[in-house]
Amino acid sequence: MMKRKPTSSFQLTCILVSLAACWTILLYFRGSKASCSSTWLKRKTITFEDLQELIKTTPDSNAARRSTRYYSSGPHLAGTNLSQVLWTKNLWTSWGLESQIVSYDVYLNRPAGHSLTLLQRPEAIADRAEPKVLYEAKLAEDPLEEDPTSSDPLRIPTFHGYSASGNATAQYVYVIYGTYQDFKDLVNANVSLEGKIAIAKYDKTWRGMKVMRAEQLGMVAAVLYTDPGDDCFKESDGLEPYPNGYARQPSSVQRGSVLSINWQPGDPSTPGYPSLPGAPRVKPDGMFGLPKIPSLPISYEDAVPILKALNGHGPSASSFGEKWQTAGLQYKRVKYNIGPSPSEIVLRVNNNQAYEFTTTHNLLDYINGTQSEEVIVHSFSRAVELGWKPRRTLIFARWDSEEYSMTGSTEWVEQHLKWLKDSAVIYINSDPGATGPELFVRSAPLLDHVFLRTAHNVISPNQTIPGQTLGDLWTTGISTLGGGSDYSAFLDHAGVTSADLGFGPRKNAPTYHYHSNYDSITYMEKIIDPDYEYHTVLARMWGLVAAELVEKPVIPFNATHYAIKLVSYVEENKRLYTEKGLALGDGIFDCLNSAAGRFKKVATRFDQDVDVLSRSLSQPKTSWLQYFRFGQRSRLDLKLKVVNTKLRDLEKQFLYDKGLDGRPWFKHTVFAPGFWEGYKGVTLPGLRESITAGDEERIVRWISIVTAAFERASDLLEN
Repeated sequence: MMKRKPTSSFQLTCILVSLAACWTILLYFRGSKASCSSTWLKRKTITFEDLQELIKTTPDSNAARRSTRYYSSGPHLAGTNLSQVLWTKNLWTSWGLESQIVSYDVYLNRPAGHSLTLLQRPEAIADRAEPKVLYEAKLAEDPLEEDPTSSDPLRIPTFHGYSASGNATAQYVYVIYGTYQDFKDLVNANVSLEGKIAIAKYDKTWRGMKVMRAEQLGMVAAVLYTDPGDDCFKESDGLEPYPNGYARQPSSVQRGSVLSINWQPGDPSTPGYPSLPGAPRVKPDGMFGLPKIPSLPISYEDAVPILKALNGHGPSASSFGEKWQTAGLQYKRVKYNIGPSPSEIVLRVNNNQAYEFTTTHNLLDYINGTQSEEVIVHSFSRAVELGWKPRRTLIFARWDSEEYSMTGSTEWVEQHLKWLKDSAVIYINSDPGATGPELFVRSAPLLDHVFLRTAHNVISPNQTIPGQTLGDLWTTGISTLGGGSDYSAFLDHAGVTSADLGFGPRKNAPTYHYHSNYDSITYMEKIIDPDYEYHTVLARMWGLVAAELVEKPVIPFNATHYAIKLVSYVEENKRLYTEKGLALGDGIFDCLNSAAGRFKKVATRFDQDVDVLSRSLSQPKTSWLQYFRFGQRSRLDLKLKVVNTKLRDLEKQFLYDKGLDGRPWFKHTVFAPGFWEGYKGVTLPGLRESITAGDEERIVRWISIVTAAFERASDLLEN
C-alpha cells in the first residue's frame, strides 16, 4: 500500500514516547488554518456522520483480541521491550501515519534482591547466639499451571518502584491502611511508632503516602499487603481463589511505585524540566518525594504469620472505631492487634535496589488501553484513506514508565510546555482501559456534555432491554480528575482540558489482581472480558468522543457547566470552613462568591452566542450561496477563530504560576490530587488545604488567588 503524507493543514500524527502504560489522545490547533474559510469551501469526501458510522462499525472483538494477545506476549517494565515499541511504530507507519519515538534518560530502580524475616531475638532463647527464624516470607507469587504468565521466566519480581535500599530489624506495628488519619489515631492513642516497622494494608490512599507518613513519624521501614477483607469475593465465605474461583489468589502481590507523586510526578532527578541528554541532575539525597526508608509489597499469605505474631499485643484494631474493622484474615486466626510486637519478636527487612539512568507483565493496567487505541487508530487511518481530513490535529501517544511516576508523559509535557499552552485543546486518557463492565469517566467540566451525549450513541454490551446504550445504563456519573495517571501533567501543570475513561469493576465484581502477575491474558479472557466486548465498546466510545472534538467547527465545550461546577466547589469549601469553626467570618468569601457569580453570567451569555454561531455555521451551503455570502462566511470564520481560541484557552486561566503551597509543580487552582488522599481529586486545592490546616493567613491569600483566576476566565470570555 502506498504511504500517504498528511498535508500541512491537516495531519493525523502518531507519537510513541519510548521511555506505554496507557494510551492518550491530544488535539491542538494548527494556527488559524484549523478554522480558515477554505475549510468551508472544500467538500470533504466523507461527512461527519460517515466518520461516526465508520467508528461504530470498524472496531471488532477479533482485532481487539489479536492486539491484546500480542502486547501481552512479553513484560513491560519501564524502559524494556523496545521491540514492541518498534513493531507498533512500523504498524502505524504502514497505515500512513507519521510516527516517531521520543526517548528520555530517567532515574529508575530495579530490584536487586530482598527478604523479609520474622525473628525471635536470641536473648529470649536460652543458650542461643543467633536469632530464631519464625517465618521467612517467600515474596513471590505461585506459578499456576492454568496461567502461563505466572511462570514466565521474565516475570517482574515483587518490589516497589523508587523504594529506598536498606536493611531494618525492629519491632513492628499494624497501622491499618496507613492513611494520615490512621497514623493520627495511633499517635493519639500513644502507640509507639518511632524506630518501628509499619505493616499496612493497601487501599484508601496512594501507597507512597503510607511510606512517606511512616518515615515522617520516625518509622524505619514499611511493609504493605492486600487484605482480602477489602474484596467482594473471599475464601472466608467458602469461595475458591483464582484460577478456580473469583476470590483473591493468596500469593498475589501488588507492585507499584512509592514515590510521592502528589508532590510532583515525573523523573525526580529533573524536577520541572525534561530528562534530556545533558540535563542537570539532582543528586538522590536531594530528590523530592524519594523515600528514605525501605518498603516491600507482600501477599496476604506472607502477612498472616506476621500479623498473628501480634495477637494479644497492644490494643485491638476494633477499639479504634468502625473503619478499623475491615479485617479479612480472622478466619486465619489473625486478631488484628495493633502492637507493637513484643520486644523479642522483630521483623528484618532487607531491600536492595539498583538505581540507574534508563532510556525508558501487567496486562489489564497496561494492555487494555493499548489495544483499544490500536483499534481506533486503524479506524481513523481508514477514514483518512477514504479522503477524510481532520479539522484539528490528532496525536496518539503511548507513554512508558506510567507506573513509576507518569514519567514518560510528564517529561514530554515539560519538554513541550510552551507549545501545549499555546496550541493544545484537549487530552484524553484511558487508564486502565477495560477491567470490568462499569463505564467510568473522570473529566474537567468543559467536557462533561460530550461524554454524556456520546454514551447515548453507543450500544451497551450489557443491555437488559434491546437497544440500550451506555448512557441508559450509566450509574456512576462523571467524577473529578485526581492523580496517578498520565493526564496529570496535561491538566495540573499545563492547563490542558483533560479526561480519563474506561470500564472498571462493579462493587460486587470478581477480585482484580492489580499489579500482580495474575493480571494476565488468562485472567482477562477467563473472568474479565472473555468476548472482548468491553474492549471493543471502549474503542467506539473513545473514537466517537475524539471525532466530535476533532470535527465540530466549534470546539464542543460547555463553559456554563464549568461555571455551575465552580459555584458548587466554592460552596464545598465554605462548608469545610464552617465545620472548622474558623474565626474570619463568612464575609471572607464575598469576593470569591462574586467572582464565581460573574463567571456564571458571562459563561451563560458566551454559550448562548456560541449556540447562535453553531446554528449559522450549520446552515446548508449551496454552491451559489457560498459565493453570494462569501463576506458573511468570512465574518463567521473570523468569529469562529476567536470563539475557538477562547475555548482552547479557558482552562489555562485557572493556572497559578507559583503553584500550590509546598508542591509548586501543581499549577491548577481548581483541580489537583489531594495531598493525603492518594489518587482522589480535590477542588480548589490551595484553598482547601489552607482551610484544613486552619491557617487563616493562607486562607485569605488563596481566596485572593482563586478569585483572580475566576476573574481572568470571565475577562477572557467577555472581552
